[in-house]
Amino acid sequence: MKFPKLIPLLWTLFLAPTIALADADQAVAELQRDWAVANYQLSGDQQVEAFEALIERSGQAVADNPSSADVLIWDGIIQSTYAGAKGGLGALSAAKAARKSLEEAMRLNPGALNGSAYTSLGTLYYKVPGWPMGFGSDKKAVQLLQKALEVNPDGIDSNYFYADYLLEKKEYGEAEKYLLKAQSAPPRPDRPLADSGRQQEIIAALALTREKLRRTGS
Repeated sequence: MKFPKLIPLLWTLFLAPTIALADADQAVAELQRDWAVANYQLSGDQQVEAFEALIERSGQAVADNPSSADVLIWDGIIQSTYAGAKGGLGALSAAKAARKSLEEAMRLNPGALNGSAYTSLGTLYYKVPGWPMGFGSDKKAVQLLQKALEVNPDGIDSNYFYADYLLEKKEYGEAEKYLLKAQSAPPRPDRPLADSGRQQEIIAALALTREKLRRTGS
């Protein structure tokens, strides 16, 4: 006779993981949308302030969804982009926070978001200064960026950031190859602003790469 009273509790327990997943998905959708606005439509102090507000939101999203690799990846992306926008030694703490979130995401689910943790962490390793100032490492960067390409060989970000690394290392011919692949990557219907902004970066990088190739005669 007491079984009916258990039904609401059983349904709550059954639905709890689904509700948590829905909350994580919603958080990711909002974070990636607002990141794209901050990254591609704002600049200067406005951009830095927007990223600072996003860091608070992504931190809360991680606290609410500590086992979501997707949420952790976006916390890492926001922290690392903020570090790039802020610049200087003061940005190193954000870069370290980004590394922590991305490593945890990889521990939970290495293939989450098409291997985005590999791309973002690899980028951090070649953007951040090396020892003794920071934790940068070209060796780790290459390993992670190439792993990202294994997971997502046709992705716009995996190809773009590997090309960006190659461009920094003056490997212009290889950089051009990966930039062209990034340029032809299939669009992401849920991320039009991010795709548009990235394509503009690809165009600029291709122009620079081809100018370097022309000058070096490679």
